[in-house]
Amino acid sequence: MSNYPGIHKHWDGLHNVYAMRVLPGQYYVTQSDSEMISTVLGSCIAACIRDTRLNIGGLNHFMLPESGGDDSAATRYGLYAMEHLINDILKLGGRRENLEVKVFGGGKMLRGMTDIGNKNIVFVRQFLATEGLNIAAEDLGGEFSRKVNYFPTTGRVLVKRLRSMHASTIQAEEQAYSKTLKEQPSGGDIELFT
Repeated sequence: MSNYPGIHKHWDGLHNVYAMRVLPGQYYVTQSDSEMISTVLGSCIAACIRDTRLNIGGLNHFMLPESGGDDSAATRYGLYAMEHLINDILKLGGRRENLEVKVFGGGKMLRGMTDIGNKNIVFVRQFLATEGLNIAAEDLGGEFSRKVNYFPTTGRVLVKRLRSMHASTIQAEEQAYSKTLKEQPSGGDIELFT
């Protein structure tokens, strides 16, 4: 789909599909069996959601910004990511009762620092419970990062836990993402759908 700006696409010869790389703050939805969605997570969360009957699915990559006590301002980023992913699937004909949800990430990347990964885990579990959506599979928490390859038309997910040598790259990417979240005005142009 062309309405996902900033998504990097390349041929993955190992899986014989186009890999759509989702970075922090992005999401992607497809109904093509020639596409895989890929991301790398540290403390961020990726939700893999698909309609099991129509084989339409997608993946998001989000993080709640570290904030003081204003959880409503922080959670709007998770709400935005979850709502847009689900709504794009529904726009393509998916139905809520057919949605399969798998969630990944939420690692504690820096010892002694705020555990933003745990905040992300609590948020995604609470959001899904509120929406009445069950988690079919998960790999959350721990002190490592993950690479996730998601095949939305089949629901297959490949998760690789990454060694610490990748951690600094992922931490730098997430810190840059966190900085942009902090610099955005609280009202912003985010519109939530219900």
